[in-house]
Amino acid sequence: MITRKKLVEEINKKGSFLCVGLDPDLKKLPEHLKEVENPIWEFNKAIIDATAPYAVAFKPNWAFYECYGIKGVEALEKTVSYIKSQYPEIMVIADAKRGDIGNTAAMYAKAVFENMSCDAVTLAPYMGRDSVQPFMDYEGHWCIVLALTSNKSASDFETLELAGGDRMYEQVLEVSSKWGTDENTMYVVGATQAESLDRVREIVPTHFLLVPGVGAQGGSLEEVARYGMTEDCGLLVNSSRGIIYASSGTDFAEAAAREAEKLAKAMAELLQACR
Repeated sequence: MITRKKLVEEINKKGSFLCVGLDPDLKKLPEHLKEVENPIWEFNKAIIDATAPYAVAFKPNWAFYECYGIKGVEALEKTVSYIKSQYPEIMVIADAKRGDIGNTAAMYAKAVFENMSCDAVTLAPYMGRDSVQPFMDYEGHWCIVLALTSNKSASDFETLELAGGDRMYEQVLEVSSKWGTDENTMYVVGATQAESLDRVREIVPTHFLLVPGVGAQGGSLEEVARYGMTEDCGLLVNSSRGIIYASSGTDFAEAAAREAEKLAKAMAELLQACR
């Protein structure tokens, strides 16, 4: 169980708020791995071992496993189990973006928290509290609610101005922050939306934010820290492709470690500067 206290302790211990996204694509995996029985699992294991000294969270994206059927799900199960057994201090985030209601949401929550033993899950709040509550009913686990994302069409809905003057994402933050607390709820805010982090922090000043989009997507780590960091950090910054695909050769794990270390060093400097 990764409590907020434990998460902050791990951030302080490592001087890092790095989340490594585990998004394996068979077409991008090193050629020498494609001959083993389960290439995704072997790839993940090497990446995990290489980056664990610098990461405070790992985030497997479920779509990159489910698309490969039974073999993919097996790789996902092995990946989560390995992290929990070998690196229990590191948070495991199921990037599943679930968003349904009633018994369906309850079954999704059971799959993520009971069967997979993940610490946190990403959730789409469009259907309201009913779609989030079954996950919040699991004590000691985290709900990471989509708020303001990095994708190009986020403006289709997320930044629309509502009748009262708020943007859609602001309403999501204001309403959903009352469903839980900063001990069990985080928010996804894309790194390319750094200019909006001031407003995000006005609404949720103490909640942790999961921030994708640094690195391959062009987001600025420095801007994210400037506008989003709190006294106890309050940030998990995710990097996926920039780390796990740093090399396509036999040195892929070593290259991933170098990229993770580079980001962690930058994070350590930002933590120091903000304190």
